[in-house]
Amino acid sequence: MHNDTLLLVGYGSLVSGYGMLAHRRGGGSRLIAREAFPISLTNARRGLAKPSSHGDYLAMDLEPVAAGEPITGRTGRKGAGVGALGLVFDREWAARIARREEYSAAKFLELIELADRAAMPLGAYLLEIARRTRFDLLAYRRALFELLEYTSPGYIFHPLPLDDGRTAIVAIGSGYEGSGDPSVRSRRSECGMDRLLSLGEALALDRLEVDREGQIGYFVECILSGVHGLGVADLVYRIHADTKLRREVARHAAAALDLESARFAEATSLGPVQYRERFAAGAIDRTLSALLA
Repeated sequence: MHNDTLLLVGYGSLVSGYGMLAHRRGGGSRLIAREAFPISLTNARRGLAKPSSHGDYLAMDLEPVAAGEPITGRTGRKGAGVGALGLVFDREWAARIARREEYSAAKFLELIELADRAAMPLGAYLLEIARRTRFDLLAYRRALFELLEYTSPGYIFHPLPLDDGRTAIVAIGSGYEGSGDPSVRSRRSECGMDRLLSLGEALALDRLEVDREGQIGYFVECILSGVHGLGVADLVYRIHADTKLRREVARHAAAALDLESARFAEATSLGPVQYRERFAAGAIDRTLSALLA
């Protein structure tokens, strides 16, 4: 079977042990990968935009910088960029992955089975669809809807080619411009989220009720990846201008920091030797280090 394992790229809460185990949310949506490795995304920007299904706050979303071109990933510690995490899951986790991303578990399993029948890994199967639609996100979602007779108002799985020849999948928010089915309005469209926001902008929204503690807590799940050397400058740099917000984020991060190494080891199934080889222990992202200082 071509999809005994699934290769997923995390760029939001799925980049830290704190986030993967869903510790802040009671662990109900926890995920355990069989292995993990660092990735730096290219042609990508991320920010808060997609209303979360786990609380009253905005979750992270991902967009290409250059429309009509794929978001790609460099594996390993290969320069700066949007820091992400490559995660390999056993197939048995597929339904849980889908539910966490507000996607139908049954339809995700159907999609995997279609890739099986095509004798292709899921990422490569989705990449063919993306190429046919010339990497237009809305056209891709329409093609996926035609294939499955389903789309999600939350996240939708897209292909993400890596420089080692593999193609991962990544959950990108059902777009503000459309979900792929006119009858299904995306969460971003419902809430008027037409662009990616910084933490400060999300907290200042007046058209959406945002739980401040929940929003900051989620943001910390994303930036704790900097402890493992993943790039978080794109998320952190804008909060340094706001002294009060910087202190709140630093307080939340400090509270989760002591257990992050143990949580990350549990969530990624990496032993100490594998971790040191892949993540350069002690190479904390400089912007996160400055925040915690």
